[in-house]
Amino acid sequence: MKKSKRGLWILGFLCVMASGIVLSNSKSRAKTVIYPTVASGEQVKESNNCVIDYSNTADGYVMVKFKKALGPTLKCVVTTGGQALNDGYKYTLSVNKYQVIPLTEGNTAYTIYLLYEVGGRYAMEMTLKVNVEMTDQFEPYLRPNQFVNYTKSTKVVKKAASITKKCKNDLAKVKKVYNYVIKNYKYDKKLAKTVKPGYVPNLNKIYKKKKGICFDYAAVMTAMLRSQGVPTKLIVGYTGNAYHAWINVYSKKKGRISKMIYFNGKKWKLMDPTFASTSKSSKSIMKYIGNGRNYKEKLSY
Repeated sequence: MKKSKRGLWILGFLCVMASGIVLSNSKSRAKTVIYPTVASGEQVKESNNCVIDYSNTADGYVMVKFKKALGPTLKCVVTTGGQALNDGYKYTLSVNKYQVIPLTEGNTAYTIYLLYEVGGRYAMEMTLKVNVEMTDQFEPYLRPNQFVNYTKSTKVVKKAASITKKCKNDLAKVKKVYNYVIKNYKYDKKLAKTVKPGYVPNLNKIYKKKKGICFDYAAVMTAMLRSQGVPTKLIVGYTGNAYHAWINVYSKKKGRISKMIYFNGKKWKLMDPTFASTSKSSKSIMKYIGNGRNYKEKLSY
């Protein structure tokens, strides 16, 4: 596909840790919008062992694939600026399967590394440096990726379409999805105690259990909103000393979705469905969430 036109592992002491377009505020917004992420083959760096397809950087992503199992673990790491390899975005890859790698640091120079494990360390198989200029800032936050992995048939996507079918604008959709998530999902303390690094949310499993850790809450709400054309970032970082996951949501429409949550129509709005759900939206917790200084972003997906 040629360029489209528009586009934690631990909560508190336990928590762990795209696709659509920005639509106008019209009555035709209940429609699910899934933009494809494809390896179109127009701009490719390839070897006998792996491939990086960077044909769609203007749409906020690249596609990567290992052709062979060079080691027990295969990785993609993405860095920008002078970022160290260990501080970059890390993705675990499968053999002979393209993975969507979002470009979430805006218009800048990215370095993409493909690595494989050998003897407990990682060897470099391929490196690509690419200058990225996206169609707009929302492109990476409207599409599926490895951590927010959904299609039109994913159950949370269908649920989003169902509960927002009468909504007339983005803000109404955000309110419906937010209230659905915080009222119907529970925190999974057992999973929080046993989850391992590299955990990836499985949206259909989370939907079935109606429980999860902070990464799950954030992934569910992100998928639901993106599939309805609402730009949403899944954020990983710190709240206090705890590694945590939350979301940032953008809407052009001004207004409140609750007494404590106001969208000004210009800036991304921080929302924490995990804390809101587990506290039953207590006044003290909502005040805490409303103070962005309590959150320190590390990575966004």
